[in-house]
Amino acid sequence: MPRKSKRTQRSHKRSNSARGLWLLQMFIIFFFCSATYVIWMDHRIRTEFEGKRWSLPARVYARPLELYSGLKISRHALVQELQSLGYHRVQRPSTPGEYASAGEKLEFINRTFEFWDGVEPSRRILLRFAGDQILDLEDLSGAEPVPVVRIDPLLIGKIYPEHKEDRALVAYEDVPQLLVDSLIAVEDRHFFNHFGIDPVGILRAGWVNIRTGSIRQGGSTLTQQLIKNFFLSQERTFWRKFNELIMSLLLEWHYSKREILSAYINEVYLGQHGALGIHGFGTAAEFYFSRPLNELRVDQIALLVGLVRGASYYNPRSHPDRARQRRNLVIEQMLELGYLNAGQANDALSASLDIAESPGWSSAKYPAYQELVRRQLLHDYQPEDLRTEGLRIFTTLDPHYQDIAETAVRERLFRLEQERGLKKGTIQVAGVITSIETGEILALIGDRQEEITGFNRALDARRPIGSLIKPAVYLTALSQPDRYNVLSILADQPVSIKQKNGQTWEPKNYDGEVHGDIPLHSAIVNSYNLATVQLGMQLGIPRIKTTLEQLGVDIKIPEYPSLLLGSLELSPLQVAQMYQTMASNGFQIPLRTIREVSDKHGKPLQRFSLDIKRTIDSRAIFITNFLLTEVVNNGTARSLAARLPAMMPLAGKTGTTDELRDSWFAGFGDNILAIIWLGRDDNQPAGLTGASGALTVWTDIMQKINPQPLSLTPPEGVVMVKIIHGMRTQKECPWAKSFPFIEPYLPQQSIQCEKPEPQIKFPAYRPWSL
Repeated sequence: MPRKSKRTQRSHKRSNSARGLWLLQMFIIFFFCSATYVIWMDHRIRTEFEGKRWSLPARVYARPLELYSGLKISRHALVQELQSLGYHRVQRPSTPGEYASAGEKLEFINRTFEFWDGVEPSRRILLRFAGDQILDLEDLSGAEPVPVVRIDPLLIGKIYPEHKEDRALVAYEDVPQLLVDSLIAVEDRHFFNHFGIDPVGILRAGWVNIRTGSIRQGGSTLTQQLIKNFFLSQERTFWRKFNELIMSLLLEWHYSKREILSAYINEVYLGQHGALGIHGFGTAAEFYFSRPLNELRVDQIALLVGLVRGASYYNPRSHPDRARQRRNLVIEQMLELGYLNAGQANDALSASLDIAESPGWSSAKYPAYQELVRRQLLHDYQPEDLRTEGLRIFTTLDPHYQDIAETAVRERLFRLEQERGLKKGTIQVAGVITSIETGEILALIGDRQEEITGFNRALDARRPIGSLIKPAVYLTALSQPDRYNVLSILADQPVSIKQKNGQTWEPKNYDGEVHGDIPLHSAIVNSYNLATVQLGMQLGIPRIKTTLEQLGVDIKIPEYPSLLLGSLELSPLQVAQMYQTMASNGFQIPLRTIREVSDKHGKPLQRFSLDIKRTIDSRAIFITNFLLTEVVNNGTARSLAARLPAMMPLAGKTGTTDELRDSWFAGFGDNILAIIWLGRDDNQPAGLTGASGALTVWTDIMQKINPQPLSLTPPEGVVMVKIIHGMRTQKECPWAKSFPFIEPYLPQQSIQCEKPEPQIKFPAYRPWSL
């Protein structure tokens, strides 16, 4: 027995030794595996955190409004502009983004903004108005006079990353201290003292929640929350929590509190806008209050901080009562910790939520215009750059003109459909408004419902342009002054042309009449089809095609006789390019929506300068434009002169296609060109001529925009001659009318000044010789 006992003891010792060795081996393996895992996590954290590169959407801005003495803008229009930018009306402005208005004075403090050519500083500006014009501009914050002040431009949209996150980065030095204090008070009171996890905070939060019977505090530190948002999923498992703790410790070991807090402020999820996630306090300030983060009040910052706990649950638009209760809790905790005094806390607690109805930068705002911006950008930038690099794109959009156009379209189409007994939504519309001097597209209409993002008719609806082509025909003739002038006689007689397909083309005048021999100016003013076709066939269709190309038509132009009456199909944007060259006195200026592009730091990347070239003789263009003013004064567009007499002269041309399917009007003054098309998507007759449809919309828009009258100063080589009965007469003749002629091809026949008799027939006048 003793021997057996000793053998048993030795056996137990060997067994215990083996188990100990096994445990040691397991411990060593576990230690090395754990160390390897921690090392791997450490590498991952340092690599991903340091290389963290947020995908930032491109930010698309409207044109900045430049204010100066003499600018034609009403006080009411400027107030509307400031309100659209999120400026708040107060008794006396004290911070950027505030204004006061009384009588003929307007005082405001503009926001500091980094433009492509430098920083526009914040100033206190006083404006004095005289009617619809700025009389005087005074900088109340500086001794030096300021000739021009640029207001920060309206953010009209963004081009988002594929993962649908919206984010506006805020540098730590630009973060309001009150936001930092609020986060510390509510989310992590020991943030600046702990090492990533806060055992005391976890115990304290648990005790408070048990005592109050509700979840009033959380145990996770800001560092843990950042780790969860940066690296981990939202699942609730022990393994994820373990990883969160380890990674929090590692993050705190490598990075400063400032770096961690800065990342948190730009990363935290604070809401949802459709498919877009709102990340970071900078974006949330714009989304909920339409104001930059540094302009938020105490109550507004408290509301945003309250959203950290549950952005959907405390959404102030969906659940205002919950949001107010959560906001007030944040304010009370800030008061408790001494970040606010009693007066500040009481003011914040009594404040309304003051939530913007919708974010001003929604991509649903001006979608037709933004679509053209994207297309033009893609000529120079890759799609990925537009979605991730945070580019700042400064466009030519004038929000005031755009809003005027949208309102005019909405109201006029409603009336047109009512008058004609059409179902609402039957008539569609497209329009383009441009600056004649620069070729900048100031406004664009792609659909009668301005928020629709579908088919963009201004860009993609190619329709026959009808009589809008006629100025190109007459311009071609007037470019040959030895053969044609405004008095040249044209035969408004029936035309029958056999075409290549064997069919015969026999156009008619709109009124169904034949007018015989008529002067050229009468043919275009009254838009006679027969006279135009006769002239076009004399000139030759290839010459008309060349003129259209010189005007900027960049598509293949079919050489058919019907081209002379507008069978050519163009989009409203292409028509605008054509008429832009005419309005610019023969200079072809490519239409554009983009002025400048800078990177996310404000460094200029590209400036889209003017590209101008003369393609048409200025003398022939001047005479053609003069005749287009006659169209407005006495021709098919005379209702425009009747409605807007104070704005004359304006130039314009109506356009109507077969069976009244398309209604067009193109018109311009000295500074503004606008093209309007009305019709139906199903290509059925809309029952509208150019005058009864598109012209009425055009007039409604210009009634509010107030274009400058067309300057009719003849260029060198053109003289004005008094004409009566088709012949020249004395300059002093009160019954004669002035017409332009290119020297030296002046009319030779003359007549004494006498009052015209109603029965006198316009005499035939044939081309002359020198």
